[in-house]
Amino acid sequence: MTAVKTYVAVVPAAGIGSRMQSTVAKQYLTIGNKTVIEHTLDALLSHPQIQSVVVVLHPQDSTFASLRVADSPLVDVVIGGTERVDSVLSGLQHCLRKVPSSLHSWVLVHDAARPCVTHSELNDLLSCENTCDGAILAVPVSDTIKRATQSEKIATFEIAETVDRAQLWQAQTPQFFPLQKLIAAIQLAQDSGIKMTDEASAMEHTNASIQLIEGRSTNIKITRPSDLALAAFYLSNNISSNMNENSKQGGNRCSV
Repeated sequence: MTAVKTYVAVVPAAGIGSRMQSTVAKQYLTIGNKTVIEHTLDALLSHPQIQSVVVVLHPQDSTFASLRVADSPLVDVVIGGTERVDSVLSGLQHCLRKVPSSLHSWVLVHDAARPCVTHSELNDLLSCENTCDGAILAVPVSDTIKRATQSEKIATFEIAETVDRAQLWQAQTPQFFPLQKLIAAIQLAQDSGIKMTDEASAMEHTNASIQLIEGRSTNIKITRPSDLALAAFYLSNNISSNMNENSKQGGNRCSV
């Protein structure tokens, strides 16, 4: 029997989430009887090809250690930096130190506030390893997009133009890249003063061929209070979907 290839995921969770209008960081708000980050880690660790997750925390985080998932042998914790990219880099470097054989392996980077990713989406990403330099989940833009400009009449914005959406995609996570190449790309971008909003933006500057894998609109990033109820609905539908997907692969792992 051929061994199933496994991967490590890095989950940056050092953000504050100021748009949530809450004193609690968005990853620690609850959906049902679990926090957002617990749902996110469940989605990853219940996938048979994800062997472990590196969670990157804020230096002053005192909440994660109280969660049941913090005791899982499949979860490592490291401290992040000032910006998201600093936290991601800390997690990636931990992967390299922990597993020397990971020098040529690939890694998933996934937002802590995206608990609704499905195993089907993960499978689509993982299948791209031998066909490109990297891949990300994304969805084609369906709404009409307006470029804005500051209004000279009132303290708000006004329409400058309508943007052609034919080739526009909305990036999601996970994003999937070779570990060593991603570390090098991030460090190069930092040294060059390039602003990075995701991992793909670092890899783009290395002329990498990055594949867009069409994901689902249900893979939302929780940024506002209204997102919690929507995520709860999506999660209730994901459970059976993930179990069915795992059965096709001949394996399943319980959530932690």
